[in-house]
Amino acid sequence: MRRYLLVFGFGFALALIVGWVAFPRALYVSRQQPLDFYHKTHAEKSGLTQCDSCHVLGSDGTFSGIPRMEVCAGCHTDKLGTSQSEAVLVESYLKPARETPWLVYSRQPANVWFSHAIHTRRAGLACTDCHGNYGESDETRVYQQNRISSYSRDIWGHSISRLRRAPHDGMKMTDCESCHRRHKVEVGCLGCHQ
Repeated sequence: MRRYLLVFGFGFALALIVGWVAFPRALYVSRQQPLDFYHKTHAEKSGLTQCDSCHVLGSDGTFSGIPRMEVCAGCHTDKLGTSQSEAVLVESYLKPARETPWLVYSRQPANVWFSHAIHTRRAGLACTDCHGNYGESDETRVYQQNRISSYSRDIWGHSISRLRRAPHDGMKMTDCESCHRRHKVEVGCLGCHQ
């Protein structure tokens, strides 16, 4: 009997290690952003401290997400700044009028509908309520992409068990549900899922 318990315990531990450690490492591939970008540096140098200074929420409620090239070109010229990333931005994207191919950490799954306007305008939530203090970041995080779904790891989280959370752990359905409960807002499945 002891031998069977020992074999079961060893097998169970091995399954946990493979499932929670080895599989996630094999599941995700790391990719670098096309440029280094530091929110903190941009806020300090430009004086733009509000998210909507660069990230536009349209009058119809649509959210542009990553700023278009014209927004960057408003501040960056071929004589501004001294960093290598800024030189690449100007030479590779601004002069030829090409959008920077940013890898989006928060692209939602195809079956999820989300409106920033409802949450920021109607509910009065601040960007930091969901996204954290991105405006204070002084690093360009590595983008981790799921090899199967092609979504960012931020969508599903860095810890399968959710026992520990990374600083940039994204928004999960459970986070949305708990926020709705706190604010006493009822939304059925079809309110967010298509």
